[in-house]
Amino acid sequence: MNKLITWNPFGELDELQNRLGGFFLGGFPNRMGVLTRRVGNGDSLKLADWSPLVDITEDDHEYLFKADLPEMKKDDVKVTIENGILYISGERRAEKEEKKRKFHRLERFFGTFERTFTVPEDADATKIRAEFRDGVLQVHLPKRPMPKPRPIEVKVQ
Repeated sequence: MNKLITWNPFGELDELQNRLGGFFLGGFPNRMGVLTRRVGNGDSLKLADWSPLVDITEDDHEYLFKADLPEMKKDDVKVTIENGILYISGERRAEKEEKKRKFHRLERFFGTFERTFTVPEDADATKIRAEFRDGVLQVHLPKRPMPKPRPIEVKVQ
């Protein structure tokens, strides 16, 4: 059985920094574990890095990674495999601020991101392919054909 594990070497350090930073900024963790801070009107402001949501599925032939990347272009996304790790990274750029607009709430995240996943042992990384359409990145990671078991007759002496 293969295990697909999200791997981030700095994840625990980032989480600790976010938690400690919240205390110094007057923040507090909400029920979902995301640090928030109250703003002037009583609403809360999220203090977390953005990370796209990724679904991972498999069938007999491949692993499929689907990442939601709304308002991004394929040129803003990079997919690589190195040392058994699949990297999905990119940048979602903020809209240009309009001087005449008064913003009441900004909840969408912008900036760079990187998601990392351990490549399963039975995956064939040389045949990876990706497609980007309608704000969804699909990374297809084919499986290597498994050798068919064949019986070996052992002579008993």
